[in-house]
Formats: sequence, C-alpha cells, structure tokens
Amino acid sequence: MTRQDKEMIKLRILRLAALKSTGRPADLAIRFNISERSVKRIVGEIRNEGKKIWFCRFCGSYVTENTFSEAPGDLPEVIM
Repeated sequence: MTRQDKEMIKLRILRLAALKSTGRPADLAIRFNISERSVKRIVGEIRNEGKKIWFCRFCGSYVTENTFSEAPGDLPEVIM
C-alpha cells in the first residue's frame, strides 16, 4: 500500500465514521481490501494525528466527535 493509498483510506474512514456507517473493522478490511489489523493500525494513526475516533459497540461503527456535534434541537423541522 502506498502512502497515497493510506491517506485516501484515512479520509474515507473519517467520512464513514462521521456518518456512523463504517461497520466493524472486518467490514472495513473487506471494503478496502486490506487486513483487519491494517484497519486498526490506520485508525490508530488517525488518533495519533489528533482526531477523535472510537468504535461504538451500540452503533456497530467507528464514530467521530462530529457525529454527535448537532443537538436534536439544531436539526431543521420537517413539516408534514
């Protein structure tokens, strides 16, 4: 895996984590065609860069701080 590939995977993991749709590390490994250990290593690198990312067992996905930044009152109302 090249450095450019790794940086692209980091960005994709962060985007998916913001949407709470990464799935388990094994799911990410299949998606990116890398090992589960590589996924965990890359997530560790993301953390070392100062980003807040963790695995939520309830959601079954990695999540970021931005995932929970909007309070329910901040969301637009839907008029039916």
